Amino acid sequence: MTSTSETGHAKNVANFEDLISFCTGYGTAYNPSKNSIKLPQLNTLLTNAKNSLNVVNTSLNPFNNAVNAREIAFAPLSKLVTRVINALDATDATTQVVKDSKTIARKLQGRRATAKIIPIADNLATPENEEQKSISASQMSYDSRIENLSKLIILLINEPLYAPNENDLKVVALNTLLNQLKITNTAVINVTTPISNARLNRNKILYLAATGLYDIQLEVKKYVKSVYGATSPEYKQISGIKFTKAK
Repeated sequence: MTSTSETGHAKNVANFEDLISFCTGYGTAYNPSKNSIKLPQLNTLLTNAKNSLNVVNTSLNPFNNAVNAREIAFAPLSKLVTRVINALDATDATTQVVKDSKTIARKLQGRRATAKIIPIADNLATPENEEQKSISASQMSYDSRIENLSKLIILLINEPLYAPNENDLKVVALNTLLNQLKITNTAVINVTTPISNARLNRNKILYLAATGLYDIQLEVKKYVKSVYGATSPEYKQISGIKFTKAK
């Protein structure tokens, strides 16, 4: 699903095309001395902006597919870990071993006495939309969950009394799962760089000071205002074209 942030960038580019269309319609009256707002340069900027959006959109599909695959792979983990701990607890393993396993399980499942929530804003340099999300102090990142599952498996390997009959609870099955989780996590890492770089390039084209699409459209409006006047129909045509600057 396209985020609000993504549609905002596309709207800016679409509005920039409208702005150019109006300026073209003014004919020879639109004749700025400033090179960056001449029609050929505006059209080049528009082409570059459209291309940057296309690269982002092209990179989004493999990124979303990898993220979805990782979420699906990790989804059963919490319940599986609960079953593993119960199976260990049902043996004659020492109280300390069971206690240690439960500590690891809490980290895997993201449980803590008090959740620490920190609001964060969307970072346009990253692939994901962080708006209105929060991060928890619990160790719920995919990397840490993989690490803690590995620790749990090592604990079980070193506990000879852990020998469940259920195939999916056996250490061999847990190791297979661990490898699958590593593969899906690495896949996301590998597709994160292209989408991140694509967004960085798009943001430069659209929002870089002085040369970005956002600042250029302001200069175009100033020029049209100087030619026709603040109350002219021509200026009113373009002054109402809204652009949003990424923060």
